[in-house]
Amino acid sequence: MVSKIAQLEALLYVAGDNGIPSENLCELMQVEHSALRELAKNLAAKLKQNQDSGLQVIHINHNYKLTTRPEVSEVVANFFQKDLSKSLSQSALEILSIIAYRQPITRIEIDEIRGVNSSGALQTLIWRGLIKADGKKDAPGHPNLYVTSDYFLQYFGYQSLADLPLIEDFEDESINSEGEIDLFSANGKAVKNIAEAQKGEKE
Repeated sequence: MVSKIAQLEALLYVAGDNGIPSENLCELMQVEHSALRELAKNLAAKLKQNQDSGLQVIHINHNYKLTTRPEVSEVVANFFQKDLSKSLSQSALEILSIIAYRQPITRIEIDEIRGVNSSGALQTLIWRGLIKADGKKDAPGHPNLYVTSDYFLQYFGYQSLADLPLIEDFEDESINSEGEIDLFSANGKAVKNIAEAQKGEKE
């Protein structure tokens, strides 16, 4: 049976940058606040003692978060700096399309659509200024709501979100057997502008 510390670590991981309020953790894990504090303390100690871990647990304003340790800040900063100058990955484009068509949307909702954790690519899109947090959802934990930015419109050559190709305009080949739309196989304006923007960055 998985330990409470493992449960806590998993919950903080999937919560990403938002973290999770103490009261929500207590409810999810079915523990008292005193027990949660002890579990968080033990997890923090475990991560700190493990020289092969680059993570730490922090507690801010009644929220617990799993973040990178200060000791790895240089390499993390280099990653994001490098990412600013390269083309968007397929996963980042996928997340960007989901946000563009479903905004405002939370990270958990994006994860549910994609079936995988989106924290890394989502953070890349924030650093590049293509998306931003715009308010919080009225739900447990009050997660951030993400929307596209004005720079998103500029980056892909749109005047407004109304210029995005309509879902109805995608060809049949863009729809898989489960009825899901592949935004990147469609012959719409979005794909053309994405390709041109990517090509421009490489030149």
